[in-house]
Amino acid sequence: MADNRNVMERHGCIVDGKMYDMLVVYTPSGQFLDCKVTSGGGHCLKGHGRPLVACDQHSAQQIEAALAAHFPGAETPEDRDERDA
Repeated sequence: MADNRNVMERHGCIVDGKMYDMLVVYTPSGQFLDCKVTSGGGHCLKGHGRPLVACDQHSAQQIEAALAAHFPGAETPEDRDERDA
């Protein structure tokens, strides 16, 4: 684990584009592992295989709609629920 790279990056909210500072962890081969928002008012969106952030004020529905618009054809929570049933 000591070979992982920690990088400070700026990313925009998936819904409205507001910028946030993030600490992003990558494997030595460049694969995304995890992230942490270091500026106030935002949070990382986990489970998407890339560093994504959203403002704390946005609802889950707004975030899901923005994800669907930015990444059409991606698996939605409803897809995961149906698959796991």
